[in-house]
Amino acid sequence: MAVRPATVPVGQRNLASWFVAPAALLLLAFMLLPFVLAVAISFTNLRLGSPLPVEWTGLRAYQRLFQDQTFGRALLNNLLFASVVVPLQTLLALALAVLLNQPVRGITIFRTVLFMPVIFPLSLLSVVWVLLLAPGPDGTINALLTTVSLGAWQPRDFLNDAIWALPSVMLVSIWQGTGFQMIVLLAGMQSIPKQLYEAAAGDGAGAWQRFRHVTLPQLRNSLVFVMIVTSILSFRVFDQVRIMTRGGPSDASTTVIFEAVRAAFDRAQVSRGAAMTVVFFLIVLTLTMLQRWLLRLGRPGVEK
Repeated sequence: MAVRPATVPVGQRNLASWFVAPAALLLLAFMLLPFVLAVAISFTNLRLGSPLPVEWTGLRAYQRLFQDQTFGRALLNNLLFASVVVPLQTLLALALAVLLNQPVRGITIFRTVLFMPVIFPLSLLSVVWVLLLAPGPDGTINALLTTVSLGAWQPRDFLNDAIWALPSVMLVSIWQGTGFQMIVLLAGMQSIPKQLYEAAAGDGAGAWQRFRHVTLPQLRNSLVFVMIVTSILSFRVFDQVRIMTRGGPSDASTTVIFEAVRAAFDRAQVSRGAAMTVVFFLIVLTLTMLQRWLLRLGRPGVEK
């Protein structure tokens, strides 16, 4: 006798639709519609405050965009930023989550202190780090490195140095965002059944083997979540660049979002800024889907 699949009553489906409707409307209003408008604007010559009529220019904005060396440098900086920040921040958050998952007295205080940078606005933290990275021997970071190196360190102007500007922005981003990943991974660790660890210990597994064969597989979904979120945030970096380096020196720390804002609002080139955001959105979407696909291949039972 064949078993018929259960059907959801019409009343429950209507109730579910009402619950989903507010989120769907918000996504439509703040994500889909702005993207559609950006695509439409990118095919015009729209400029803020220009008395000239808006004209359809086709792919001219995209052609100029890919011929622009500044945009190419910004895109390269975004890729470099994500390739450094995502793995380092994830590994650091995982290490902190393991340490803070121990039953030690006062561990809540350490969790709170490490999570506090996430609470404060990134713009405020960027201003603080500008002061910490001040040039000369009086700068906090310079003075600390000089002391640690016993005078071997030569004070540098981190934010105005083409070599150190982007790493300085990376440092602030890693410091500020690690707490969020740590809390997510810590919550994932605390949801792992203790019976798994007891069974592994009964089989003679050591601490490293329990971490490798129990903790990491059970944290897979949490790790995928934090890596995808961190990747998106890494490509969307703007506040730190705007406040700390303003893209300099010589575009050494500029990013695509920073260039899009500067084109649209500082130079009134709205169509150019819209074209940047469209290209940027497609790149981030492609990389995110690729990341999910690669992580999915590692699941047991998934065909390659």
